[in-house]
Amino acid sequence: MNNLLTDLSILLPALIAGCLVAVSHVPLGQQVLSRGIVFIDLAIAQVAGLELPIEGWGAQLAAGAAALAGALLLTWTERKRPEVQEALIGILFVLASTAQILLLANDPHGGENLKDLLAGQILWVSNSQLIRTAVLTAIFALVWFKWRVAVGRVGFYVLFALVVTASVQLVGVYLVFTSLIVPAVATYRHSPKRQLLIGYALAVGSYIVGLGVSLVTDLPSSPVIVWVMGILGLLVHLTGRNGGAVAKHA
Repeated sequence: MNNLLTDLSILLPALIAGCLVAVSHVPLGQQVLSRGIVFIDLAIAQVAGLELPIEGWGAQLAAGAAALAGALLLTWTERKRPEVQEALIGILFVLASTAQILLLANDPHGGENLKDLLAGQILWVSNSQLIRTAVLTAIFALVWFKWRVAVGRVGFYVLFALVVTASVQLVGVYLVFTSLIVPAVATYRHSPKRQLLIGYALAVGSYIVGLGVSLVTDLPSSPVIVWVMGILGLLVHLTGRNGGAVAKHA
């Protein structure tokens, strides 16, 4: 009984973290897929994840500012150089990734810190992290579902930078990318009216199953969740009947 309570006390915050990530990343992923800028979250996540000697809200604001600068740069390049936007996103990703390596080069714990950035520590999220992410997610949901059209292209990039900054610090780059792209790819053949609901079900279900499998097998949670979402996403994709066209957004 005590072991069960201990397991639940660890898994519940991790599940809450996954649900918070899903709330913002599933609709954003649909937009990313339609715009043809699939790797934007990797680039922004790497910028947001640059190692900083501060913690708490200060780290959140600093990382958010860095991610916002990267997002605004991509807004400009999408307008001025749309034909090479995906290539420019890749360049930003490589620059941010190598900057992270350089910043950690003389840190004796650099390798572990880099691993945490990529794979995350979803089982050890703190209450303060959950509160900060919940606040940002609530702001995102209000703006996205009420004023998404009004905020336009710049607003999309700003929202993207803010939520990815919070998510990468919560669950790591791998889960951020997976939560964004897999539900979008899995559901685009389904009815447009059902895509969001199915995407949410897929993402939340994957976190539940992945955390359960991780507990039973004693394997690292983040990679297990990634694989569960990939497998379930494939099954959902194969049930789609809508012809496979991805809608394009301005």
